[in-house]
Amino acid sequence: MKAKIERILSSYVTTIVLLIIYALGLAFATFIEKYHGTAAAKAMIYYSPVFIMLQFLMIVNFIYEVIEHQLLKKKKWGFMVIHIAFIVVLGGALTTHLFGKEGVLHIREGAREDRMMMETSEGRKYQSLPFAVELKKFTLTRYPGSASPSSYESDLVIHVDGKTISDRVFMNNVIDIKGYRLFQASYDKDEKGTVLSVNQDVAGRTITYIGYAMLLIGFILSFVGHNSRFRQLGRQLKTLRGTAVVLLFGCSFLFPVNIKSESPSMLDAVLKYTISPEHAEKFGALPIQASNGRMIPVNTFSSEILRKLHKENKFKNLNSDQFLLSLLAMPDMWMRIPVITHGNKDLANHYDLSTDKTCSYVDVFDSNGQYKLQESLEEAYHKMPSERNRFDKDIIKLDEQVNILHQLFNQQMLNLFPKEDDPGHKWYAPGDDLSAFSGKDSMFVSRIMEWYLGEVQNSLQSRDWSKADEVLGMITTYQNAKNKTLSIDQKKIQAELTYNKLEIFRYCKIFYLILGGLSLVFAFFAMFQFQRWMRWAKWLLAIAIVVVFLYQTAGMGMRWYIAGYAPWSNSYETMVYVAWATVVGGLFFLRKSTMTFALATLFGGIILFVSGLNWMDPQINPLVPVLKSPWLMFHVAVIVAAYGFFGISSLIGITNLVLMSFGRVKNEDILISRMKELSLINEMSLHVGIALMTIGTFLGAIWANESWGRYWGWDPKETWALITIVVYAIVTHLRHIKKYQNYWLFNLTSIVAIASVLMTFFGVNYFLSGMHSYGSNDAVGGIFMYLYIVLGVILFLAVISWYGWQKWPLEKKKFIH
Repeated sequence: MKAKIERILSSYVTTIVLLIIYALGLAFATFIEKYHGTAAAKAMIYYSPVFIMLQFLMIVNFIYEVIEHQLLKKKKWGFMVIHIAFIVVLGGALTTHLFGKEGVLHIREGAREDRMMMETSEGRKYQSLPFAVELKKFTLTRYPGSASPSSYESDLVIHVDGKTISDRVFMNNVIDIKGYRLFQASYDKDEKGTVLSVNQDVAGRTITYIGYAMLLIGFILSFVGHNSRFRQLGRQLKTLRGTAVVLLFGCSFLFPVNIKSESPSMLDAVLKYTISPEHAEKFGALPIQASNGRMIPVNTFSSEILRKLHKENKFKNLNSDQFLLSLLAMPDMWMRIPVITHGNKDLANHYDLSTDKTCSYVDVFDSNGQYKLQESLEEAYHKMPSERNRFDKDIIKLDEQVNILHQLFNQQMLNLFPKEDDPGHKWYAPGDDLSAFSGKDSMFVSRIMEWYLGEVQNSLQSRDWSKADEVLGMITTYQNAKNKTLSIDQKKIQAELTYNKLEIFRYCKIFYLILGGLSLVFAFFAMFQFQRWMRWAKWLLAIAIVVVFLYQTAGMGMRWYIAGYAPWSNSYETMVYVAWATVVGGLFFLRKSTMTFALATLFGGIILFVSGLNWMDPQINPLVPVLKSPWLMFHVAVIVAAYGFFGISSLIGITNLVLMSFGRVKNEDILISRMKELSLINEMSLHVGIALMTIGTFLGAIWANESWGRYWGWDPKETWALITIVVYAIVTHLRHIKKYQNYWLFNLTSIVAIASVLMTFFGVNYFLSGMHSYGSNDAVGGIFMYLYIVLGVILFLAVISWYGWQKWPLEKKKFIH
C-alpha cells in the first residue's frame, strides 16, 4: 500500500492531474467572485482547506519526483531552483495569510489616529498601533483643466517612542515605521481627509521576495545551464536542416459604406467647397486642452472626433482637420449630412434614420424639434448594465455621438483660450460660459471665433486664405500671451502632429502582412526545391521586415515621448506592443527557422490589424496616480512580451497540424523532418513565454505590494495570469508521460493553451469584475465571434491531422524526448 501511494505521488500523471484541478479551481473562483463577491471566492476556493491541501499535494508530488527521477544527480539545476522557488513563494503567502495584518487609517486634517480598522470574518475590528499618525494636510493635484487626479498625497506627523517625525506619503511612495508600512489609498470627497492602507507583513514579504529572486535565478539557469531542457532543444535543432510549412490564410477586404439616402446637394456642396489643406494643417497645429487636461494639437482632437462620429479616419475626401473646420464653418449644412455611423438596422427602422448604417443630426429630431431618442434612452439608462440588450446599448452610443455633434455645432469642446489667472489652469472653448473673462480678454474670446469662421466662409468662395490665416495667427498670439500657468512643449506638439500624419502602425500592419506572407511562400517552395536565389530573397525579405520593425519601434518611441510614459498602458497600446514583441520573438528564431520568423511577422500584422479596429481607442490619456510606477512599466513590458512567444507557438502548432494532415505523401520524409524542427522551436518558444509570463506576473505582484501593500489579492486578472502559467506548464510537462509523447498532442495543446492568454487579456478586461477590468465593450463580442469560428476550424484541423498523423510510419514520427 505504501509503495502504491509513493508511486502515485511520484508520478507525472499526478502532476498533470493536480495542475488541471488547480487551474479549473482558479478559473471557477473568478466567476464566483463576479457573481457572489470576493469574500465568497476566498471562502469557497482560495482560502478553503481543500485548496490549501491541493497546493500541499503539489509540493509533496514535486519532492517525490525529485527523489524518484534522481533530478539532483542529473544536475537539472534550473528546473530544481524554479520549483523550489514556487514552494518558497507559497510559504511566503501562507506566512502572510497566517500572521500578516492589513487595515485602514482614516484621518481628517488636524486629527490624530493610533488605531487601524481591520476587516475580518467576524466583522470590523480595531487594533492599536505602536505609533500615532497626524494628518497635517492632504493635497489633491489634478491634471490642468480636468477633474482627473494626477497625484494625491498626505503630509503626516508620526508620533513614535516620544519623537515626532514629519513625512509625506503618496501613491507609489510608502512610509516604513516599526514594522508597519503606510500606503496612500484614497481620500475624502471634500479633500480634507485621507485614507491610508496599513500593512504589517515583514516575514511574509521577505520570504515571498526571496522566492521571486529564486525564480529569476532559476529561469536564467534553465536557459544557460548545460543540462537544461532549453539547451537540449537547441542541440537537437542543430541536427535538423531546412524549414517547411503550408499555411493557408485569407485577406479581409473592407468596402466603404454605400450611403443610400443622403442629401446629395448638401454633401456635394460641402465636398465642393473644401477647406484648403494648407490652411487646415495650420488649424490642426493649434494647441488646445483636451477634456482630460492633456495639451494636444487640434489635429489629434479632430481625428478622435471623426473616429467617434464616423468610425473612419476620413470623411469622403476630407481629412479630419478639413472635416472639423468645415463642420464649424457650415453647421447648418452638416446637420443634414449623414455623418453619424451607428450600424444598427433596428435603430434605423424604428427612428426612420437616413440609412441602415448612418444618420444625420436632424434625423434624430421630429418635425416639432423633439428628440426622438429620449424615451427609449431613459428606459435604457434605467436598466442595469447587465440587463441592456443590443438596442439599448446602441441607442446610448448614438446619443453620445449626437451629443458630440451638438456640442461642436455650439462651438464647445474646442478649448482654445487660456485664462491667465485660472487656479485650475483651465482653457475655454468659444461656446463655453465665458463670463470668467473680463475687459479686452472677454471681448476677444467672445468674438474671435465668429470672426475667424466668417473669414473661413469667405475663403471657401474666394479661395484666398490669407485673411483666415491672419485671424488664425491672432488666436495663436493670444494663446502665447495669456498662457501663464501651463508649459506647452512645442516640440511635443510638433512630434504629435508628425506622429498623427505618419500613421506608423497602419503602414507597419500592411507591410507585416505583405512581407510575412511573401516569406511564407518562399519558405514553402524552399521546402521542396531550394535554389540559390531563394536564399537571397529570404534575406532581402528579412532585411525589409527588420526595417519595418525599426519603423514600428520608432513609432512606439514617439508615442512614449508624446505621452511621457511607456506606451503600454491601455488596450490599444498593449496590442501594438504585443505585435512588436511577437516580431521580436520571430527575430529570436530567425537563424533557426525562417518559417517561424515569417509566422511571427504575419501574426504581428494581424495583431496590428486588430488594434486598428473601431473598438480599440488609440487616444493618449494621462495616467492615473497608481500607474505612475516603474514596477508597472517593467511588469507590463515583460508579461506582454510573453504573449508574443505564446502567439508564435500557437501559429507553429497550427502549421504542424496542417503538415500532419497530408498523411502519406511523396515527400513525407521532408514533411516529418520539418515538423520535428518546428516542434522543437515551438517548445523553445513556450519555455521563453513561460519564463516571461512568470517573471512578469511576479513583477506585477511587487508593483502591487509597493503601491498599496499587498502583492496578491486574487483579483481576476492576477488569477488568470496564474492560470495561464499553469496551463502552459501542463503543455510542457505532458512530454514526461510516455503515453502522451507525441507531436500531434503537443502541437494541439500549444494551440489550445492560447485560449488562456486570450481570457487573461480580453476576457478579464471586459467580462469579469475586478480592478483590472476596464468595462464591458460590446464590440469585443464581435472579436469573440471570430474566435469561435477559429475554434471550429482548429477542431476540424485537429481531426483531419489526427488521421494524417496515424498514417505516418511509427519509426519516423518518434518523439524527441
